[in-house]
Amino acid sequence: MKTILSGSLALLLLLFYAATATAGGNTPLVLKHEPLPFTPKEFYVAEVLDSRVDKAAVARLIPGGATDLAGGGHVAVQEFILKNLPQNKKLRPIVVRIKELNISEKAGKAGRVEGQAVVSMDFELRLNQDETVPLTQYRGGLRYDRPASQEDVAEPALRKALVQSLTFLNTWMDREASTNPALAKDIKVIFSDYAASETADTVYYSPQRPLAWSDFTGNPAKPSRYAAAVFPSFSYEGRTEVKQGVLHLYLDMKVYMLQSSSWVKPGNKDAYCLNHEQKHFDIAKLVAERFKQKITPAILSVADYNSIIQYHFIESFREMNQLQEQYDTETQHGLNKQAQEQWNKRIAEELGSL
Repeated sequence: MKTILSGSLALLLLLFYAATATAGGNTPLVLKHEPLPFTPKEFYVAEVLDSRVDKAAVARLIPGGATDLAGGGHVAVQEFILKNLPQNKKLRPIVVRIKELNISEKAGKAGRVEGQAVVSMDFELRLNQDETVPLTQYRGGLRYDRPASQEDVAEPALRKALVQSLTFLNTWMDREASTNPALAKDIKVIFSDYAASETADTVYYSPQRPLAWSDFTGNPAKPSRYAAAVFPSFSYEGRTEVKQGVLHLYLDMKVYMLQSSSWVKPGNKDAYCLNHEQKHFDIAKLVAERFKQKITPAILSVADYNSIIQYHFIESFREMNQLQEQYDTETQHGLNKQAQEQWNKRIAEELGSL
């Protein structure tokens, strides 16, 4: 015999079952919204990520045991931050990574309950959709002591701990925004030419100080069919400073030749031969100036300017070696006077324009 329930009776039974199931579980904590005591001037929260190792229920309460936030810990915190923190997207985008979020209670003295709310977060600067830069970390919270009959303390305690974490972020950003390289909004490149006095073995390039045969102190290579040889090169040293949120990148260029590696055979110390060697030095300077032209804010990233500069430096160093070889090949190491004159003019014109 089949029993057929009417639609209204089936609905009543369903409602009774749902009510019974709810009564047998733990009512989730509803994280209330409240205005924060500050308005960010340096950031907005672009995303909230859940990186907790333990993503189970947020709270362990007396009575009731395991209790989660309504919607789950991640969703509740995300909504709390995004709804209560102004989202001025002209500011720096910050990613909040939840590392720990919990409330724990235990029996205290004289029938009271002792509780602790803990919040731990990592804060990162978003560079693009796939890349962030770590900024700072926060771990804090608060303790409370309540009568056993007062069961509405846990949510306000957790909410206050969350407000403290965001207040920490705001204070940190205000303090660091103008001086922290990771927070720089722009980059400025300042080049200088190394102006130190000569060392025992090094001559630094200067238009006012052309090479002299006395700079060629090395022993001639044996065997060698060339009259002289010079070994110029270039390098740079850098330092950074952040001023008013702008990363100032100072690059000090060094174009130099090593005297002990440069040599001349006896009987070849004439002006023509010296000019040929001087042009090797000029080529090193020329490529160094071209390197300067490449390193502009347009190609640099505040987050990773160093590797970009290193790449272009290596490319320029390779360019210098290729140009030196081309110069020697076309002038036949100075024997082709017509070609030598063409290179003299070419180098002078380009150095002048740079």
